[in-house]
Amino acid sequence: MALTVCVAVVALVLSGAGASPATRWLVSAYALAVALRQGWSMVADIRRGTWGVDILAVTAIVATVAVGEFWASLVIVLMLSGGEALEDVAAGRARRELTSLLDRAPSQAHVETADGSVVDRPVAEITIGQTLVVKPGEMVPVDATVLSDTASFDESSITGESLPVDRRAGETVLSGAVNGPHLVRVQAVEVAANSQYQRIVELVESASGSRAPFVRMADRYAVPFTAFAFLLAGLAWWVSGDVVRFAEVLVVATPCPLLIAAPVAFIAGMSRAAKNGIIVKDGGALERLARVRTVAFDKTGTLTYGAPRVSRVLPVDGVSDDALVALVAAAEQYSAHVLARAFVEEANDRGLVVDADAQVEEVPGFGLRATVAGRRVVVGKASFVADAIGETAAGHPGPTSAQGAAVPGGAVREVQVRLAGGETAVYAAVDGAVWGAIVLADEIRGDAPATLRELRRLGVADSLMLTGDARETAEHVAAELGLTHVRAECLPADKVAAVQAVDRRPVMMVGDGVNDAPVLAAADVGVAMGARGATAASESADVVIMVDDLVRVATAVQISQRTIRVAVQSIGIGIGLSVVLMVLAAFGAIPAIVGAGLQEVVDLVTILNALRALTGPVAATHQGEPSGAAGTGLPLLARDRKAEERV
Repeated sequence: MALTVCVAVVALVLSGAGASPATRWLVSAYALAVALRQGWSMVADIRRGTWGVDILAVTAIVATVAVGEFWASLVIVLMLSGGEALEDVAAGRARRELTSLLDRAPSQAHVETADGSVVDRPVAEITIGQTLVVKPGEMVPVDATVLSDTASFDESSITGESLPVDRRAGETVLSGAVNGPHLVRVQAVEVAANSQYQRIVELVESASGSRAPFVRMADRYAVPFTAFAFLLAGLAWWVSGDVVRFAEVLVVATPCPLLIAAPVAFIAGMSRAAKNGIIVKDGGALERLARVRTVAFDKTGTLTYGAPRVSRVLPVDGVSDDALVALVAAAEQYSAHVLARAFVEEANDRGLVVDADAQVEEVPGFGLRATVAGRRVVVGKASFVADAIGETAAGHPGPTSAQGAAVPGGAVREVQVRLAGGETAVYAAVDGAVWGAIVLADEIRGDAPATLRELRRLGVADSLMLTGDARETAEHVAAELGLTHVRAECLPADKVAAVQAVDRRPVMMVGDGVNDAPVLAAADVGVAMGARGATAASESADVVIMVDDLVRVATAVQISQRTIRVAVQSIGIGIGLSVVLMVLAAFGAIPAIVGAGLQEVVDLVTILNALRALTGPVAATHQGEPSGAAGTGLPLLARDRKAEERV
């Protein structure tokens, strides 16, 4: 483009000096050289199977030179080089969110040695268990556990969360998070290659180099467009008898808005998705995502939290909910059992003080006995607690309830609760008396109902749940969420077969575990909840949600649909404006030099319109519906306090 401008300046100087023949030869020779170069590139594209409108540009340059409109030929050359430059600028802007991840990747880490000194090491050499020092404003180099009492991190580059996130000692911080104003000590829990940031970088590298099938379809628009342009130009020449008319029509048909608009729109859409914590690996996945008609979900960790949570606290008369939870949490806090953490989290959520001085004896498969603040506590299955109460009552009779009345061991049967699918109950007794039961369940995610409603609004009419859980549990979850189909007790091969049997396609599969990897690869669009799930799931999926937020699945569909709309609109604008200009030129209303300038405007308009894919509303909340948190519009389960806190 700079060379073309220089040639134009020299030509203007020569023309002003009266050297018209020199001006003609300079401009014509330069224009023909560019046409030869463009023609060579066009032939190479055709050999690769790509047809475009470059032939129009080459023909227009040759035609304008042949009829003596050499200034028009120079404008066409400027237009072509300018169009390429505009495409580069637009693509660079749209790619900004993607490349910023690559640019910020940490290369060095500060390692704390055994003697307390700090040395710098390449991030690739960090091993699990090493203590690292992260200075203010620096990026956490690998996934790690916080050792400092408290720390504040900016996680916007990996989660999209704009506000600082506070982490306490023992909590995990992902690589890519930027440290706040204070020095922080962390302990590496992953090597760099397996850390979150590196996984994002790998996905971004895959995404940034993609080219969608839809873009190739945009290339195919060029074939009928080119045929129409030559037909109209030939007809104008035949009717008018003026060969200049042929050149004038081709001049306004020369640019390539078709080949510019679609790629810019797709890159913009993928950039916008990345900004929202959604990595779309290629443009083809973006196009398929926009046309999804059926969604299939894994249950555990996707529609549910994937970990047991306290759903009901059922104390006996005279015992408060908080007293029961606090005592059970004190007994369970040092247990390695999968359910133990749920009790401690519930106590923390309620703001209860958990006695740290507990002596515990576990009975694998049944429960545990503990001494907490001098009180004998038994927690576990109903039969285990009943037997323990019988033993205690025989050797140490006495009052046990808050009201001072002894409760016999057989009373466990009286407080036994009816459980729904997916629930389990843990019973507790203190000093030989039943205190009640706590029910745990892998609860439905607070954002699942809103996600399904938003998907239905976007045209995804059918929903399917695929799970290895028992049918009773699966049907209970499906009924609460209003899913249209359920397949329970599925092995990985069964999930693949179920997805392949879906009639309404394309089908999108959403999962998060290693066992979901085959079905994610088999679906038309595989979506992995990468913030929670296994690397295998993320690698086999087309789309990875990098935030633990199910609503982003609906957001991904929404962004993809808008991207396709913008791409189609941009192509339509480019074709429509070019056809209007060609018709006017066919009647002699637009001189070649003016037509070349107008077509440059068409290029600019289509690019700017394609960049609209960078913006637009995102979603998944509905105003005016019952809400679990005032003013949010996001329906939540009433008992899901953590979801309310996140909102």
